[in-house]
Amino acid sequence: MTKVHRKDTGAVKLSKYGQFAGLALAGSLALSACGSDQAVDPKHAADARNVDCVDGGGTLSGAGSSAQENAVAAWTAAYEGACGDTTINYDAVGSGAGRSQFIDGAVTFAGSDAALDKKETEQATERCKGSEVVNLPAYISPIAVAFNLDGIDSLNLKPEVIGDIFNQKITKWNDEKIAADNPDVELPDTKIVPVNRSDESGTTENFTAYLAEAAGDAWPHEADGNWPIKPAEAAQGSSGVVSAIQGGQGTIGYVDASHVGGLGTASVGVGDGFVAYSPEAAAAIVDASPEREGNTENDHAIELDYLTKESSAYPIVLVSYEIACMEYEDKKNAELVKSFLSYVVSEAGQQASSDETGSAPISSETRDKLQATIDKIGASA
Repeated sequence: MTKVHRKDTGAVKLSKYGQFAGLALAGSLALSACGSDQAVDPKHAADARNVDCVDGGGTLSGAGSSAQENAVAAWTAAYEGACGDTTINYDAVGSGAGRSQFIDGAVTFAGSDAALDKKETEQATERCKGSEVVNLPAYISPIAVAFNLDGIDSLNLKPEVIGDIFNQKITKWNDEKIAADNPDVELPDTKIVPVNRSDESGTTENFTAYLAEAAGDAWPHEADGNWPIKPAEAAQGSSGVVSAIQGGQGTIGYVDASHVGGLGTASVGVGDGFVAYSPEAAAAIVDASPEREGNTENDHAIELDYLTKESSAYPIVLVSYEIACMEYEDKKNAELVKSFLSYVVSEAGQQASSDETGSAPISSETRDKLQATIDKIGASA
């Protein structure tokens, strides 16, 4: 039985392009119930039967990204349906807390919307008893710029306008800079209330990294997992941000697209046009981006190209990682991590996530790279 815990407030919302009708709805109920049985999409359960389960099963613990929580619910429900004697416990406390728990040895793997930095890698190598620690990009999703305005479902927003909004320089929805790119929309004279994450967040780090590169002088702040200015309104976790946006009028925030539900969303300026978020558009920017300089053969952190002019690419993308040791002291932990992550990056696992959250499945080339790393995971003893 899966136990996926969540510290966020508010309900998990349905994706516009991946309705949580079956598996993920049951998963989201378990997030708040902390241990409720989850229904499994029969197709995903059948696909997961090909997974190499660990003899005797066991319990695998993870923590981190709340953006990944819906995907984790899908993966764990299908995986546990195939490997009935294994339990996956995932605590969706946010990326920063998840990385800290992994470094401290409290969990066996972490989910994070940002790869480990140099200092964290050094600390995690100590936690892994000298073995390599790796970042595996297993969940790719657009970060939606979502808002709540009566009667308005979509807007065109250039990167510098998004920067001015979240830097609290554009304060009314009928500002001329917004109106210029939305001539057919009747914009209200309503105060803009930007909502940011209150906790350290990989979603925040990805969003501010985009603004730092694409918004120019409109965003004079460096990329950071903590919000860099005094907030107008803040909320914990992805679901908390969605609840805050829904609870206000004129509110706007940034959130993993699987949480958007019925909120309005922005098409983002790219080159001379505007691109709406979608799995395909998210995959396009990732495929066009190189791996991080200095990666080892087993590490697969990505450097996103936020300045792309590719008309089919949505540039605000969350690449969320599974972080693991290449060697574990405990053989059972090594086997469980290897088995579960093999399912996560498999075609079946990626399709389960895509169907339920609207995420972009990793390419076959990326899958081969990740699986080659996962195959090397083992025990030091």
